[in-house]
Amino acid sequence: MQIHVVQPGQTLFRLSQAYDVTVQELADANEIPVGRSLVVGQALVIPIVGRYYWVRAGDTLTSIAARFGTTPARLAQVNGLNAGQPLRVGLRLYIPPGPKRTAEFNAYLEPRGDEVSPRLTQSAREAAPYLTYLAPFSFRINRNGTLQPPPLDNLRRIAQAQGVTLMMVVTNLENDQFSADLGRVILTNETLQNTLLDNILRTARLLGFRDIHFDIEHLRPVDREAYNNFLRKAADRIHQQGYLMSTALAPKTSAAQTGEWYTAHDYKAHGEIADFVVIMTYEWGYSGGPAMPVSPIREVRRVLEYALTEMPGSKIMMGQNLYGYDWTLPFVPGGAYAKALSPQQAIELAHREQVSIEYDYTAQAPHFSYWDNNRKQHIVWFEDARSIQAKFNLVKELGLRGVSYWKLGLPFPQNWLLIQDNFTVVKR
Repeated sequence: MQIHVVQPGQTLFRLSQAYDVTVQELADANEIPVGRSLVVGQALVIPIVGRYYWVRAGDTLTSIAARFGTTPARLAQVNGLNAGQPLRVGLRLYIPPGPKRTAEFNAYLEPRGDEVSPRLTQSAREAAPYLTYLAPFSFRINRNGTLQPPPLDNLRRIAQAQGVTLMMVVTNLENDQFSADLGRVILTNETLQNTLLDNILRTARLLGFRDIHFDIEHLRPVDREAYNNFLRKAADRIHQQGYLMSTALAPKTSAAQTGEWYTAHDYKAHGEIADFVVIMTYEWGYSGGPAMPVSPIREVRRVLEYALTEMPGSKIMMGQNLYGYDWTLPFVPGGAYAKALSPQQAIELAHREQVSIEYDYTAQAPHFSYWDNNRKQHIVWFEDARSIQAKFNLVKELGLRGVSYWKLGLPFPQNWLLIQDNFTVVKR
């Protein structure tokens, strides 16, 4: 795939001519109506194998080859050039694709009510070819050690059809909030722990789950070692049944970091006990906070680089949001919450408001501003092909296991195409 940022005056037709693809192929890849105008600053994926590059002043085959990880001889061969000839500015060169590495991908999905909605079912079906794991959220722990399951409907069938491993997400959610007290009840009572593990394993066998994923959050700091001990016990029993065990971790930048979401999450212990971890590297920009990128790459990198001091990269899945937020300005603490929206909805909003999309290269995140009918200013931070490619580059650079998405149901077609372009997805 190639990422193209729309410039003033460009249309799908002109881009189809430049890249030798049909208008329909461009429209389908980016889920754009064929007749609709494009948003200036919008990032499109071009559905080609490899990419094109237009020669600039000072370029040589050697410099271009170094930029794209190939050789001058290879570039000359595929483009029918003499290796020693000077390049004409504006000449279009074809850059062949490089080798792919393997990676694992997980996606949570969160059914509401008593069934999985048609929208979520379709989202799971479309994402499944690009996933290693599918994680219905969540199996809630009850105070007697039983479980309250989410609706599953035909998610098992969807997963099986695409060789996707079902991840059983076990949480300490109570009244829709992570409960420190529920955590205390379970982690300090060995009888309840045994009952809970019996129920987890029985449910996993019955429903076809192959990874048990503990997302236990907002614990009391004093329960840190109790949580570690519970995970050791759980891992022993889960591994005896031939299942994987994984955990979710808050985004810490040091072992000394404290706070109600952080202290009880022991990176070193989880790295030793779990088969892999999902680090929730998102929500710097959140619905109740000031406007900023949801997962700015500098902050994401800091968390991952700390995690690598406590565990190998082969155990780390980087968390990635599939959404952005629309904030009404000025931000007032305790005021109106920002509205969540998908990348596709963000582009549609920019198109409707007739504003250009800008890109913050420090945060590696797109954004735009507009004024509503009540003369209130808004700012929208979201994700696009550029921001996702930057995260994929980070996964490769740091040697991580893969990426875990929160959450399905938010359209982002470019993401799935870029997975296919960058990686060979592991199927278990």
